[in-house]
Amino acid sequence: MEYRLVPMTEGHIPQIAALEAACFSRPWSESLLRDLLGSRHSHMLVAEGADGTVLGYAGLTAVAGEGYIDNIAVAESCRRQGIARAMLEEFIRRGREGGLAFLTLEVRASNAPAIALYEKLGFELAGRRRRYYDDPPEDALLMTLEFAGKE
Repeated sequence: MEYRLVPMTEGHIPQIAALEAACFSRPWSESLLRDLLGSRHSHMLVAEGADGTVLGYAGLTAVAGEGYIDNIAVAESCRRQGIARAMLEEFIRRGREGGLAFLTLEVRASNAPAIALYEKLGFELAGRRRRYYDDPPEDALLMTLEFAGKE
């Protein structure tokens, strides 16, 4: 599958909002996505097909030397083709180059494919947030990739 990683633009927002609605029980609104686009702390990546279709997207918030991966979503028809991995690897590269101490994220405890990907990329279990998600209720695993002192 051909795609390229590009920074999110205003033109991507309707497709990203639709992807949010398809992937998450509490999707982000177009308004929130616009706010993130305008924030100097947010870095939004889009996996864009050759025709401009949004195949996936990911968001990173970096503040005070710490990185938080907000959301990662890939269209169901495009999963297991390396898109999420490519976006995460880009954030890892940026985190290292930008001097972040770590990247962290939350993931549903039942999301075994995502957890396996994060572990392959070096993220480690750092904690559990009981009943973090609702609809349906579920724990979140907190996973972190530390950069400090690592090559």
